[in-house]
Amino acid sequence: MTEREKLLNGEFYNSRDNELLTIHNKAKVLLNKFNGEVLEKPNKVLEQLLGCVGNGVWIEKPFFCDYGEHIFIGKNTFINFNCTFLDSNKITIGENVLIGPGTGIFTPSHPVNPIERINNNNGEAPYKTYALPITIGNNVWIGGNVSILAGVTIGDNCVIGAGSVVTKSIPSNSVAVGNPCRIIRDTRE
Repeated sequence: MTEREKLLNGEFYNSRDNELLTIHNKAKVLLNKFNGEVLEKPNKVLEQLLGCVGNGVWIEKPFFCDYGEHIFIGKNTFINFNCTFLDSNKITIGENVLIGPGTGIFTPSHPVNPIERINNNNGEAPYKTYALPITIGNNVWIGGNVSILAGVTIGDNCVIGAGSVVTKSIPSNSVAVGNPCRIIRDTRE
């Protein structure tokens, strides 16, 4: 099994694997172009960078990601300034989603126990990493400076309050806030 296959399967993987570094470096070149230039057609660069970019997607600069090709964004989604998506595993964002400035979506994680976290194998990254996919449904509004952690699913029609840290999945039609993020009411009320 390749390191990329391990990554996408949620298993420990070597983040310094040559294939992964090649994808990472390609993403950096495209991000530098997207973030550094006034582009007549910025979505052309995003189409080269990301796994899927729906019609009407708008991403404000600067935008940051690890690999790019593991990010799938549905139509009419708006991503505000200074967002960071660590896409070691798939990040799937639905249609008509609003993502506030400074939001981070983080698929990678590490063992809590330092003995398990530190990797002493030569030629590999010095720490063990695994990554779990993140899914954001349709018609979701995520406030500014939200952190969404590995393995989380946010259902359709949710609102996530600014500054929240989403550590567990949030069901559809929920308003959720805080650190850790918790449901406070239904969006249909």
